[in-house]
Amino acid sequence: MWRCSGLRRLTGRCANHKVWRWRSSKACERALQYKVGEKIHGFTINQVTPIPELFLTAVKLSHDNTGARYLHLAREDKNNLFSVQFRTTPMDSTGVPHILEHTVLCGSQKYPCRDPFFKMLNRSLSTFMNAFTASDYTLYPFSTQNPKDFQNLLSVYLDAAFFPCLRELDFWQEGWRLEHEDPADPQTPLIFKGIVFNEMKGAFTDNERIFSQHLQNRLLPDHTYSVISGGDPLCIPDLTWEQLKQFHATHYHPSNARFFTYGNFQLEKHLKQIDEETLSKFQKIEPSTIVPAQKPWDKPREYQITCGPDSLATDSSKQTTVSVSFLLPGITNTFEAFTLNLLSSLLIGGPNSPFYKALIESGLGTGFSPDVGYNGYTREAYFSVGLQGIAEKDIQTVRNIIDRTIDEVIEKGFEDDRIEALLHKTEIQMKHQSTSFGLTLTSYIASCWNHDGDPVELLKLGNQMAQFRQHLKESPVFLQEKIKQYFKNNQHKLTLSMKPDDKYYEKQTQMETEKLQQKVNSLSRKDKERIYEKGLELRTQQSKTQDASCLPALKVSDIERTIPFTELDVTLAAGEIPVQYCAQPTNGMVYFRAFSSLNTLPEELKLYVPLFCSVLTKLGCGILNYREQAQQIELKTGGMTVSPHVLPDDSHLDTYEQGVLFSSLCLDRNLPDMMHLWSEIFNNPCFEEEEHFKVLVKMSAQELSNGIPDSGHLYAAIRASRTLTPAGDLQETFNGMDQVRLMKRIAEMTDIKPVLRKLPRIKKHLLNCDNMSRCSVNATPQQMSETEKVVERFIKNLGRSKKERKTVRPHVIEKPAYNGSSGSTYVNGSQIIRKLITDPTFKPCQMKTHFLLPFPVNYVGECVRTVAYTDPDHASLKILARLMTAKFLHTEIREKGGAYGGGAKLSRDGVFTFYSYRDPNSIETLHSFGKAVDWAKSGKFTQQDIDEAKLSVFSAVDAPVAPSDKGMDHFLYGLSDEMKQAHREQLFAVSHDKLTDVSNKYLGIGKCTHGLAVLGPENAKIAKDPSWIIR
Repeated sequence: MWRCSGLRRLTGRCANHKVWRWRSSKACERALQYKVGEKIHGFTINQVTPIPELFLTAVKLSHDNTGARYLHLAREDKNNLFSVQFRTTPMDSTGVPHILEHTVLCGSQKYPCRDPFFKMLNRSLSTFMNAFTASDYTLYPFSTQNPKDFQNLLSVYLDAAFFPCLRELDFWQEGWRLEHEDPADPQTPLIFKGIVFNEMKGAFTDNERIFSQHLQNRLLPDHTYSVISGGDPLCIPDLTWEQLKQFHATHYHPSNARFFTYGNFQLEKHLKQIDEETLSKFQKIEPSTIVPAQKPWDKPREYQITCGPDSLATDSSKQTTVSVSFLLPGITNTFEAFTLNLLSSLLIGGPNSPFYKALIESGLGTGFSPDVGYNGYTREAYFSVGLQGIAEKDIQTVRNIIDRTIDEVIEKGFEDDRIEALLHKTEIQMKHQSTSFGLTLTSYIASCWNHDGDPVELLKLGNQMAQFRQHLKESPVFLQEKIKQYFKNNQHKLTLSMKPDDKYYEKQTQMETEKLQQKVNSLSRKDKERIYEKGLELRTQQSKTQDASCLPALKVSDIERTIPFTELDVTLAAGEIPVQYCAQPTNGMVYFRAFSSLNTLPEELKLYVPLFCSVLTKLGCGILNYREQAQQIELKTGGMTVSPHVLPDDSHLDTYEQGVLFSSLCLDRNLPDMMHLWSEIFNNPCFEEEEHFKVLVKMSAQELSNGIPDSGHLYAAIRASRTLTPAGDLQETFNGMDQVRLMKRIAEMTDIKPVLRKLPRIKKHLLNCDNMSRCSVNATPQQMSETEKVVERFIKNLGRSKKERKTVRPHVIEKPAYNGSSGSTYVNGSQIIRKLITDPTFKPCQMKTHFLLPFPVNYVGECVRTVAYTDPDHASLKILARLMTAKFLHTEIREKGGAYGGGAKLSRDGVFTFYSYRDPNSIETLHSFGKAVDWAKSGKFTQQDIDEAKLSVFSAVDAPVAPSDKGMDHFLYGLSDEMKQAHREQLFAVSHDKLTDVSNKYLGIGKCTHGLAVLGPENAKIAKDPSWIIR
């Protein structure tokens, strides 16, 4: 997978991670016993450092023979992670590191079967497996909770990285190849094919990607950052198989590698395996992969580029983007990087920041330019700020505003409260715990470590915060001096502008055609014969049944038979609203959620609920205007979010719950302040700020439009399932292309008042005691009694409707969530009653929709209505989806078809979905979905295949749950642990007969209702077929 700008730093919100008390952490205590200079399995310990703020101990080692570096982070977390990282510094845009990342995973010396990486997804209980190509490194991470699985995956990853087969046919499949349109017919024209080739064509349909890529290439033009590491589709066909093998030989060596492990498994075992299986077979070399410092410019530079038009952009005359970027110091100076990162957040973060006020609120554009803020993924960091969605004539105005704002900040500085709010955010990030903390950490240190910075220093956030406070104390103008130094007096300054060209995609196609022509013209008859033969050989290879017996695998018997049960207490607050309390080791954090029903909301207001949710916490409340409210939210909470939800019933497809979820988190000392903010938002929200509302609408419309290239398959699936269940239509309204188009229309309105006036009407149906369905709290046992009092006070203070509001839909079912008296021994106290909507007259129908988008790739979805969660067939269909993906669809859609991804999945709502992602085909892919059903009905799969599918499903079912999210299945869906255990037993019981039975019963033509949707370019076959609706 290609990452355009490396990986996000730790300053993004990291969700909730399982950790126990620092004092009792066995893993950390064990690590503290190591001595500097101690030798273990060919490694020498160089440093042992406790990092109490992150509840871990860092052990730094080096390998004696090869010089390979190693960092182990011991933490009492059972979700253990491994990664190996190589510095990869391409000097052209053929995408060699990216194609190599794909190709090494296609088979190795010890595991010569085709595609061991994808096969291991089904032979393991991994919680994460992937590979990433950044601008200057390639990273191979996996995580698992099972020690045996860890050893298996480690063996496969090490062999893939260091001893890959790198077969020519794998290079053809993964990278690029010339092949006949129909490989079996040499009369059909030769075309470019290949997975990375199509992935990158898809990646550059995203205008934000185009801009970010050019920004990096132009700002750092001297070395590896001047090229596209993922590959430019017009340069990828220049890469040869020989060059690929050569790049591996020079870059994938232990002397150029950094090994990382995290979690509570024993370090010695990892070191022994890594040394024996890999490092003992190499000698030290001096890798020539160092990235030299970028030579600073003596005067600023300017560039203009073009991109494709955005058919969903709010205003066709305002599609220009401009930004001003500054080169900053090297990222290995950890304190300077920490300071500049914080400074960046002060400059652009939230409505109180100077650039938000000056640029966003100027009304000139729709949002910040791509890559805004501090970017620390390259050897030297950079800062970028600008606007997208502006008129071309306003480029100079934006530049002037940026210069003026820099001058104003140098003069005035920042308010103390804003700096405090930012440091509070960092404190929350250190306490707030995520289930993928190992992955967060390996991503966080990757760039700095890649350039020989100290990863351990980088993790000492407590030290950096203390140092930062000290500098501010000693010099109140500390931050202004930095702005003067790095922005005002910096000649290495790039102004980049990008405007749409209506013929952009046409020109890209033309250039690709010319490239193809040039390649084809240079072929001799013999070359053409070889291409035809190789094409047939590849197709034969792809169609062959694979023998994967060389690969290690867990067995179904390795899966835990039972789930750990979670204790929950439900009490009635203010005598009427159920509150679920779940005591967890949350590390001094409190997580609060509330769910309000939409049952009384008039139908014509439903479309506006997502907009209402996105602006509710951003327009002010009580005596606070929107700036003051933003400040309080940052100072007192870790964020307050509001989102619409359509929750399926566990036993009926035509029944669902509709509502809005309010979520927030805070340090326990700030709980009263956080709940007071919620009281004000519920009782006294402000809907008067018309100008700021306009700004928020434009930003939201732009974000939705920008998100389509990455989420096209999800939009296709939502549309395809729209007419299959009563909830489907609401899902499309809230989360589908209908919502994207509505936001586009609202953003284009000259008078936005009619929309603003709808918000108080929605408020009356949502933000009161009568519509509040339930609340939940996750906190430590010690916090519970105080939390109960504060939540009780919040609920008592909630307003009530002046008049009784009737539900809009007459059919409401009151359904209790299971607790002690109704089938769960682990839920104590009162009952949560969910008010579900049902539609007894609903008739599912087929609908086929083609959304025309100016992309060179497609996103395809086909959905089938099947059965609800508690039906035993649901478990069989879940296993079947995984089986079809691994054993049929992956080969057909990715390997043969060249799409970046494709497969089948079953949602909790009983909708079975076939999908493809960044796919050069559409109609052919729909045929492949049909062939997959025929394959499943024929039962051409073995018991081994079924067991592998079960392993894969259980790795998702048993994914770690953070302390902040425990009990959420009960709170949101009414699922008790007993119900989940029953479903687990149904999964274990799935057999060959059950799989062929559900294939015949639900998936065949004429069995259940299907829906289809395609997002992508014009298609002659679809246009001729009157059964398709073209949008």
